[in-house]
Parts: sequence; structure tokens; C-alpha cells
Amino acid sequence: MLVTDHDGKVYQYGAADDTSAPLHLRLTHPKAAAHIARHPQLGAGEAFMWGWLEIVAPHDVRDLVLFFTMNSKAIGDKAIQAQGPVQKLAERALAALDSINPRGKARRNAEHTYNLTRRLYELFLDEDRQYTMGYYRDPTASLEQAQLDKKAQIAAKMYIKPGMRILDIGCGWGGFALYLAKHYDVEVTGVALAPDQIAFCKERAEQAGVADRVTFALTDYRDVQGRFDRISSVGLLEHVGTPHYPEFFKYTNRLLVDDGVMFSHCCGRAGPPGHTDAWTRKYIFPGGYIPALSELVTQSEKLGWQVMDVEAMRFHYSHTLEEWYKRTVLHRDEIVELYDEKFYRMWLFYLAGAEQSFRHGGMVNWQLLYVKDRAAIPMTRDYIEIEAARLRAADVAPQWSLDPGVREAAE
Repeated sequence: MLVTDHDGKVYQYGAADDTSAPLHLRLTHPKAAAHIARHPQLGAGEAFMWGWLEIVAPHDVRDLVLFFTMNSKAIGDKAIQAQGPVQKLAERALAALDSINPRGKARRNAEHTYNLTRRLYELFLDEDRQYTMGYYRDPTASLEQAQLDKKAQIAAKMYIKPGMRILDIGCGWGGFALYLAKHYDVEVTGVALAPDQIAFCKERAEQAGVADRVTFALTDYRDVQGRFDRISSVGLLEHVGTPHYPEFFKYTNRLLVDDGVMFSHCCGRAGPPGHTDAWTRKYIFPGGYIPALSELVTQSEKLGWQVMDVEAMRFHYSHTLEEWYKRTVLHRDEIVELYDEKFYRMWLFYLAGAEQSFRHGGMVNWQLLYVKDRAAIPMTRDYIEIEAARLRAADVAPQWSLDPGVREAAE
């Protein structure tokens, strides 16, 4: 690897590899190196955002992030250990404070993350705007197919029957709620805290002609009234905050009928509890935290829940994030026009950093089924694959390609 400092001095690290171009970093600002060294969790991301750190072609920031996490895990650990005890304690304290999300703050955090320009999400997500992990039954599958298979897998696990009332907490842009209405004779209520998301959900329900069966509300889940046969939350618990897990399980327990089923899908830690890094908290997901399985299970048990099914989804999100990254790069000019170069660089660093966490780090996706009565689901998991196969057979994924020529031909 080569590093060219702001004064033109070149540093070489590691043995030269004649088979490929070396990874070449260029520091363009006199303060870049010190900023990166002084702020291990913020420095590199901010230097890249501000243009203080450049990656020389043919490589890009994704290559840089994956290179370090794949080959230099020990160095990364030592960088964290190099922090003094006071700095470590302060970082953990700040992360803990940030995870406290009362109603007003929760709404502001949701708007920060999800009220960005609609067009941005259209440019890098699939057509259904699924902003969570795709389910890659085949690693070579398209993003569209993976997201369709994800919805089939989740719906199958929920063991849905005709006439049920379903609550989708953190409904996003409404894709899963509309999917359930398409495949089942059910009523679905979706709630979220980002105004533009809910406005878009309502538009979609009207266009699909299902507004009488699928309703969306700009509502905190803690303010939902009524009882439901099924509850789903996909990508929600990352935003709840650990101090509010007891509250989440208390309110959802109250909302679910006695023989009901609650499904939860969230990013998770394969190891013990930790804390969210400063860069992610500051720029991408304020108030966010990715939980360990122990945190989800112990808190739910205290509120009367029984965990009946747990699945760790490995690597699926890394494939999803890789595709989001490629589509972001493809639409660079439009994203810069919508925002600016700094935002575009921030988004690239976020996607690359998230991918490495699921590809080389300790992140997975947890899928859990919670019940009050363990007779609520069948004795074996066979029902899941049978129903998922039925749902997959009923849908065809839309065509999409990174190649503009192929996309135009398909259209």
C-alpha cells in the first residue's frame, strides 16, 4: 500500500504485489493524518467526506475499507485499545446517552435518517424500497430477487391466516405491508415516524387499490391502540435504543392477542453487547444501536415473551450493501446534484463500512419469533419453507441491471 502525504512524500507499507495495482491513498490536507490518528472512530470517515483523504484509481473507498478489515483486524483492535481508559469510558457514556430515545427524539432521529429526498432512495434501493437486508438464497441473485425472497421468508415465518389483523411497526415505505395484503386476506396497519415515508405509503396503498385494507399512520408504536394477531418489525429495533427495550416489549405484549405471534428482524451482534461508533451516530443513525442476541432475549423474557425461533442471517446483508454501493456509484452525478460531493462521499463511506461489518466483522441479522403461548406456531419449522416456496412461486422479480444499456433494453 502507498500513502502520499499532503507534502508529496510517499510511504510504502507491506510487500509489493506485481499482480495488481497497489492500494494508493493520498492525503490532501496538512491536518489529515493527525485528524485520523486523533479520532479513530471519526477521523477516517470525516477525512474522506471532506476530501482530505483520496483513494487513487483504480481503487475506491470500498476497496480501502474491505482491505483493512480483511487483512488488518489485529491492527484495528490495537487502534481501539490504544485509546486511554478515560476516552473509552467517555465514548461508551456518549453512546449510552445517544441511545435514549423518548418520543420527540425518536421522531427527530427517524426524520434525520428517512426524510432524505425520495429520489435518493430510488437511486440505490430496489423498486420496492426495501431498506433492510435482502435474502440471498443464491449469492448471484439480483437485489430485486433477494428482496422479494426476504419478504416471502418473513411472511412464511409469521404463520398468517385469513382474516388476521397485522401491525407492521417501522413500516418504512410500505413494501412489506403491501406484500402481505397482496398475498393474504388480512388487514394491515403500518406505523412509522418519518412524515415523507408515511405520505409515500399512503400514495402506494391508493395506487394499489388496497387503502381499505392497508392503512398507514405517522404514529409512535407506543401510541397504537387495539389488538393484533400478528406484529412485525423489520429494521426497527436498531432505532429503539437499549434503554427502551423493556418499553418495546411491554407495549407490543399489550398489543398482541394471547395466541398471536410477533416477528422481529434486525441487524445484530454475533458477540456480546457493545456500542455504536461515533461516526455512525453522528452522520447516519443518531440514536441507533445494533443489539446482541442476549439483549433481545433477556429483555423480552422479563416482559412475558417466549422466544420460539431464532435465526442468524450471515453474509446476506454484505451482498445487499455491495449492491447498494454499486448503484450509488452509478448515480454519482445525480446524487451530487441533489446534495453535494460531501454527502455523496459520506454515503459511500457508510455503505462500505456497513458492508465490511457484515462481511468481515461480527455483524449478522437476527430473526426472532416471539409468542405468549407456545402453541401459536406448528411444532416443526417445515411450515416456513413450504409457505416461503409457495410465495416465491407466486412472484417474479422485476429486472434491473448495473449496465444502463441492459436496463434500457429491459424497459
